[in-house]
Amino acid sequence: QVQLVESGGGLVQPGGSLRLSCAASRFTLDNYNIGWFRQAPGKEREGVSCISRRGGTTYYTDSVKGRFTISRDNAKNTVYLQMNSLKPEAPGVYYCAAGARLFFSASEADFGSWGQGTQVPVSS
Repeated sequence: QVQLVESGGGLVQPGGSLRLSCAASRFTLDNYNIGWFRQAPGKEREGVSCISRRGGTTYYTDSVKGRFTISRDNAKNTVYLQMNSLKPEAPGVYYCAAGARLFFSASEADFGSWGQGTQVPVSS
């Protein structure tokens, strides 16, 4: 069973920055595409960013382009999401997920293993 643990969430002011981490245990992360998804209160979960196995391909949803950066350190078995210039509409629970598809996909349906999520509240 793939196990993922997110960390790095916390209260931040609008315009501030956070770096989320997604660490894997008991499996090698570089066998998977990794995605970050966000669920705001009362809303459906949405894809934020994804990265391919070797890091050569990335995806960002339009609302975070230019502000968020996804990266991975396969030697540390960890994927990161650097979030800058956070907006008040950004809060929610951020989940990382692993997808075993051989092709790169940003579709939630292609991610079969999920972490428990980390809270990112943004103060107004």
